[in-house]
Amino acid sequence: MRLHLNKPGIRALGVAESFRQGQKGSVIAGVVMRSDSVIDGVALGKTKVGGDDATNSIAALFRKLRRNDVNLIMVSGAILSLYNIIDVDGLSQKVKLPVICLTYKETTGIETSIRRHFPQGADEKLEAYRKLGRRTGVKLHTGKRVFVRTSGLEKDDVKPILDAFTLQGSTPEPLRVAKLFARAAVARRS
Repeated sequence: MRLHLNKPGIRALGVAESFRQGQKGSVIAGVVMRSDSVIDGVALGKTKVGGDDATNSIAALFRKLRRNDVNLIMVSGAILSLYNIIDVDGLSQKVKLPVICLTYKETTGIETSIRRHFPQGADEKLEAYRKLGRRTGVKLHTGKRVFVRTSGLEKDDVKPILDAFTLQGSTPEPLRVAKLFARAAVARRS
């Protein structure tokens, strides 16, 4: 899928999550933001801590917004809520939009942690994790480096999209604001 990056007002749905240790559920927040940083919509959803419903939960959050003008989805991480692994290609197919999952640190992987936390169901989690594939490093216009997994998007479009939505540091604004909403929702719930 090719995005027209010269189009004014590209809209991204930024999705981030928050939970507290010991809770069975996690709050996911979605923020629709235009590339000129105008917030254009907000929705809250939930996903299971340690579950397998992150992909469906994000798709449901998108549908809840009832927006046909969103151009792409950005997710803070490809693994939410203690090993609730997103199927990036599956999410892109479900919502019929490009998806970018961002992480901010280079790591060697989490296979050992998955085996330790899920001694009975490790095989399914490991299969979902391996399906994610390798991350690609992207150096933003801010000088910071992020790591992405994408689906439904031309490789050459990733950096311009991230640069358009990143004002400072390494976190695109839709994700930064979604994280704030998710944290506030968890604090209110507690």
